[in-house]
Amino acid sequence: MNDLNKKDLNQVSTMAELTARGETPELLFWVGCAGSYDQRYKKVTKALIKILNAAGVKFGVLGPEESCSGDPARRAGNEFLFQMQAASNIQVLNGYHVKKILTACPHCYNTFKNEYPDLGGHYEVIHHTVFISRLVEEGKLKADHPVFEDVKVTYHDSCYLGRANGEYEAPRNAVKAAGATLVEMKRHRSNAFCCGAGGAQIFRESEKGTPEIYDERTHEAIETGAGVIATACPFCMTMFNDGLKNEGKEKEIKVLDIAEMIARSEGLL
Repeated sequence: MNDLNKKDLNQVSTMAELTARGETPELLFWVGCAGSYDQRYKKVTKALIKILNAAGVKFGVLGPEESCSGDPARRAGNEFLFQMQAASNIQVLNGYHVKKILTACPHCYNTFKNEYPDLGGHYEVIHHTVFISRLVEEGKLKADHPVFEDVKVTYHDSCYLGRANGEYEAPRNAVKAAGATLVEMKRHRSNAFCCGAGGAQIFRESEKGTPEIYDERTHEAIETGAGVIATACPFCMTMFNDGLKNEGKEKEIKVLDIAEMIARSEGLL
């Protein structure tokens, strides 16, 4: 991925540059399609990079060598394209002897963790909410700026992070670490309701029927009285932003990624 320029990435080094210098980073940050090209989610990428730099984490990115993980292709039924994408990515990752991958996308996370091993890609895969929570627990992040003091925040469980991979605690721990008051939607954790974008549905036109899934989920978030909807997935963030616009609530309620919350509470944004 190369749409985020060097200035945006705070002079982050690519794996090619690190290899040329004889350096081996602690982990590879997989920026992902949304993190590279989506105007809103680029802000999440920048927030996460600021967090990693502040915590002294040594990492690299693939830059122009990064491609799509192949998740949308497989979900949409194009298995041939998925396997082509995966094989190409695995060749690049193994060429750099990558052992640990950090990603802010649950879809990439699930694909790398559970599907790439079948094709020869064996890595330790970490979602950014888990990594951030660890940094807080280890004292590498203080998150002591009272930005979210007295702010009600509701967290939406991404399907691929929650039900598919059983991670419910790390995002909530991060919300609490930011100093916010966590309020749950009526459907949460293993019983959470999808945002409506999974399974490559985000790329399709709406089908007949009402209401839209994202509208129904947005209503559940609004009902909590929260001023912030916390997300940990680029697809979920897009759907909630659309849902809030439909309700005329986009100025009243903000959608923030976990990384943005911690970066703000750390005084980095």
